[in-house]
Amino acid sequence: MGICDDPEILKAYDEVCDDKNEVNWILLTFADNKSNALKVGHKGNGGINELKQHLKEDEAAFGYVRVPMSNDELSQRTKFVLISWIGQQLSYMRRARLSVQKSDVTKVLRYFSIEVPASEPAELDVDDILVQLKKAGGANYDRQASNY
Repeated sequence: MGICDDPEILKAYDEVCDDKNEVNWILLTFADNKSNALKVGHKGNGGINELKQHLKEDEAAFGYVRVPMSNDELSQRTKFVLISWIGQQLSYMRRARLSVQKSDVTKVLRYFSIEVPASEPAELDVDDILVQLKKAGGANYDRQASNY
């Protein structure tokens, strides 16, 4: 059995990818401390700040967030962020398996502009992530108004 075999994961991923759906983030968590199978632990419409409320220091999780952004008032687009959460109190055995497991996760959560590894909620600052997304986006036609 694979890490992302739960059909609810693909369903939740499709919800986040759909601009017409209000769900704009999901958090995949492990079924329990011993399991290697992920499940949809949480989902919502409050973006990164809402997702951060569900992160635990003794867990690993993968977040996927739809972020609307623009470089100027005329160019609106959607970007996706993959968050690899490794809580600071996570067991060493779980940490050791995560690099291999992340590879399996990215086969399902395929499309993202940036990946943000984090072990503290402060590392998921929305403004910092928006700057990273703008940098990853290439051309910046609003250069005079940006600070990067």
